[in-house]
Amino acid sequence: MRVSPQYSATYRVEVDETQAKLADVVNVVTGTEASITGLDVIDSDNGELSFDLTCNTKDSAHRREILELLQELHGVTVVSVQDATFLAHVGGKLSVEPKTPIRNRADLSRVYTPGVARVCTAIHDNPAKSFYFTQRANTVAVVSDGTAVLGLGDIGPEAALPVMEGKAALFKQFGNVDAWPVVLATKDVDEIVNIVKAIAPGYGGINLEDISAPRCFEIEARLKAELDIPVFHDDQHGTAVVVLAALMNALKVVNKRIEDVRIVVSGVGAAGTAIIKLLLAQGAKDIVGYGRTGALAADETEGMNPARKELAEITNPRLVHGDLKSGLKDADVFIGVSQGNILTAADIATMADDAIVFALANPTPEVDPIAAAKYATVVATGRSDFPNQINNVLAFPGLFRGLLDAHATTITTEILRVTAVAIAEVISEAELSSHYIIPGVFDDRVVHAVQKAVRKAAADLPKHQIPFQEHAQL
Repeated sequence: MRVSPQYSATYRVEVDETQAKLADVVNVVTGTEASITGLDVIDSDNGELSFDLTCNTKDSAHRREILELLQELHGVTVVSVQDATFLAHVGGKLSVEPKTPIRNRADLSRVYTPGVARVCTAIHDNPAKSFYFTQRANTVAVVSDGTAVLGLGDIGPEAALPVMEGKAALFKQFGNVDAWPVVLATKDVDEIVNIVKAIAPGYGGINLEDISAPRCFEIEARLKAELDIPVFHDDQHGTAVVVLAALMNALKVVNKRIEDVRIVVSGVGAAGTAIIKLLLAQGAKDIVGYGRTGALAADETEGMNPARKELAEITNPRLVHGDLKSGLKDADVFIGVSQGNILTAADIATMADDAIVFALANPTPEVDPIAAAKYATVVATGRSDFPNQINNVLAFPGLFRGLLDAHATTITTEILRVTAVAIAEVISEAELSSHYIIPGVFDDRVVHAVQKAVRKAAADLPKHQIPFQEHAQL
């Protein structure tokens, strides 16, 4: 296990320099394989040295091990230990700030009563004006019931809230989109649909997050049909978009065409289903999806839920049967959105020459990336500590930025497809390599490219008609 910034800890240490040295502390910490990232002296007075030592550790047990070793040093006192990840969440990660200053009675009369009544009346006469005179035009609800949180599963709405706060922070950081977490204490499909419909007048878009399959399919479909604002399930379509973008560039590296390759997908839940459908929309012909019981095939659909049955009927043209490992033989592409450590390097060795492996289970990939790279030409993961990270943050901020700017009422498969193309094209032919098939999450070219592509693709779709000229005359 590697050290990670998610397990960064800061130790406030006091050293009696007549009995111990700073080097003793450093040696103890580095001796556990922790990575020291900061050492800041707080005070030095008559041989008493006080400092903060910050280091990345492997996990919570590693952090506690360091504490115990430091406490055993003669002349060393550990005053406190702070977990940087927990500190980043103290008090939450979001706040609300007014955009209009309220400095005097005149400001108050315009922002609130009595002046606000004039704006309310204007919106009552034409509800579309809510996209001009309120925060709605730039605000997305991040909605979850906490049943399918990445790597954690069904942990409930309260425990899912930090994830939704983080998602909202990413919306703002990368797309300048205001987003707010909405966690629901219900797993009932009808209740979730009704609640989201009820709050929709306050938002310009809905981002569904971490809702388990197959309920997520019905919830998304019903909301898309019944709301006049874009509805996006990031676990499905965000993942699919970034996978397609990465695959387009990976295929360029190995000089293969999507129409010609054999693609194996491990995991046919929300993400796997959306990936398969988007790859088909891009021109893929031969995709075989694998669940826990083996390959999905159109001649074995008895007892399948409707979403799984549909997937079986549009994939696997050769009617392949059997388990995942046997299905990998001679495959050109492996895409894993399932569980960790289900494959070995020997399994990857059975794939076709110049194989592409996307092992996206998090935090543990389906196959060890280093081992897979012995046999595959291109390897990608969902992790930040390996090259080619498949990260949804490349898609959703720019996607919603473009949808909101276009006053779009819906999201189409074509919009998802052009989003993937825009992400892929950020990397030029000269930059492209087996270790660089997808832009980094902090590449500021991405959001602008996606926003432009989405806005163009949405130009001919239904949109909210906002009477800008009339506003100027009010």
